[in-house]
Amino acid sequence: MTRAVLAPAASRWRARPAQLLRLLPGLWLFGTGEALLVSAGLGNTPWTVLAQGVSLHTPLSIGAATLVIGVLVLCGWLPLHERPGLGTLSNVVVISLAIDVMLPLLAAPSSMAVRAAVLLCGILLIGAGSGLYLSAELGPGPRDGWMTGLHRRYGWPLPAVRFGIEAGVLVAGWTLGGTVGVGTVVFALLIGPAVGAGVKLLRR
Repeated sequence: MTRAVLAPAASRWRARPAQLLRLLPGLWLFGTGEALLVSAGLGNTPWTVLAQGVSLHTPLSIGAATLVIGVLVLCGWLPLHERPGLGTLSNVVVISLAIDVMLPLLAAPSSMAVRAAVLLCGILLIGAGSGLYLSAELGPGPRDGWMTGLHRRYGWPLPAVRFGIEAGVLVAGWTLGGTVGVGTVVFALLIGPAVGAGVKLLRR
């Protein structure tokens, strides 16, 4: 993640074919993983909890709500003087599109064992997708850029900023009716190792 965040601003808009082959499939895998978590019904990632909550109170689908939230987060970059890249904008669009395309294709699993398997597959896809799009080095996602921007602007510890944002988003989404459960906790515990494994696999 660090290399992607610190990539020179100019290079974030000049994508080589090899970078696009990492960026776009990676973001699609990420969105598909999010759709799998929603389908499992055991608890979503914090930002999808919020998107699902918004979708319950508006005409927006979960993917469309994800898109709107991503745009609003990008607006939060302005006072922080963060600079987006092709990867940043693609993150907002492709993940949202993947959620809305894939979710109707996924049958809701009936048994708890299948739901747990779907949950784990979703986390693995999010980890693999993250490794792909981060290795493209075309700019951070809107949420990552917001986090690092707040860290640089105010000097707050990075883990505290990340925790504060994720906790606030989770509570807001849960209040709106988004699904919070054991899957949310499992995601929080496994996503770090999953992303790390994805990055290591790509390096090999």
